Amino acid sequence: MTTDDVGLQPLVARSYLALADVLDPLSDDRWDTPSLCAGWRVREVVAHLTMAARYSERAFLAELRACDFDFSRLSDLIAGRDARLPTAELVANLRREVMHRWTPPDGGHRGALSHVVIHGLDITVPLGVPRLAADEAMVVVLDSLGAEGGARHFGVDLAGRRLEATDLDWSFGAGQPLRGPAEDLVLLLAGRSPMADS
Repeated sequence: MTTDDVGLQPLVARSYLALADVLDPLSDDRWDTPSLCAGWRVREVVAHLTMAARYSERAFLAELRACDFDFSRLSDLIAGRDARLPTAELVANLRREVMHRWTPPDGGHRGALSHVVIHGLDITVPLGVPRLAADEAMVVVLDSLGAEGGARHFGVDLAGRRLEATDLDWSFGAGQPLRGPAEDLVLLLAGRSPMADS
């Protein structure tokens, strides 16, 4: 499995393309399905996920400055505004090369992969679509959320827990076991579902 950050870029691209393929044929009412991101429908999540396809760094910084450098406020503003774009344009943004090579500040391709995989689940789970991310991508994201402490970013405390994926060769931590499919563990670690006993 690729562990080099730059080597993860093809997984990022494949994840965006797989999401585009699922969303492309959906009717408008399916785009209005509530996502796992509170207050956002599928269309807001896609608008958020593809900001880099529509905003240059300069334009983004200008918008961020206008929001007093509050990224959450800016995300809500852009997601709400750009969710009104035609769905064909949002799908086209998912397919753009700029998205496949975009990386978050200080996050590298590992951060970009986590971004698209987690938000991909925010979209596909409510739509009833099986996970799109490859097993390799899921392991990278689980490592980032677990072993690299990323779950703390989402307010999830893993102290005294051992997480074990039932569909992949992945585990983390020590203590009371919590087992489940990789998809469920990602959602738990990303704060989308509560911690529960297996």
